Amino acid sequence: MIKNCCLIMLMAVISFTAAAQTADAILGSWANPNGQDHILIYKKGNKYYGKLDWIKYPNDEQGKPKTDKNNPDPALRSRPDLGLELLKDFVYDGDNVYNDGTVYDPKNGKTYSCKMTLDGNNLKIRGYIGISLFGRSEIWARVK
Repeated sequence: MIKNCCLIMLMAVISFTAAAQTADAILGSWANPNGQDHILIYKKGNKYYGKLDWIKYPNDEQGKPKTDKNNPDPALRSRPDLGLELLKDFVYDGDNVYNDGTVYDPKNGKTYSCKMTLDGNNLKIRGYIGISLFGRSEIWARVK
C-alpha cells in the first residue's frame, strides 16, 4: 500500500515538473518579423510577460532614446521604448498555447487582447479586439 502511494506521488511530481518545463519553453528572447526588435519573455509567478530588450535603432533623429510617444496616457509618453513591457499576464493553457494576456503596440499606443502559440522556434502572436477572429497575427522567431 505504501509502495503504491509513493509510486503515485512520484508520478504526480514528474508530471507536474514536465508540464512546468513545457510551459517555460516560451522563456527567452524573440525577434519580431522585421528583426529590428527583440522581446524578452519572462515569468512572474505563474504568468508570462515580455519586454522590449533590444532595438536595432534605439535613438531618434536627435540621438536621444526613443520613447513611448504614442501612449494614450501623456504621463507615460516620456518613458523609454527600451525595457517597455509589451506582453502582460499570459497563462499557459497547455498544448503550447498562452491565453488571457494583452499585447501593447507602441506604434499606435493601443493594447489588445492576445493569444500566443509556441511552435518550436516560432511564436505566433495574435492580437485582437473582442474575439480572436478580428485581429492580426505575427510570427516571432527565437533569438539564438
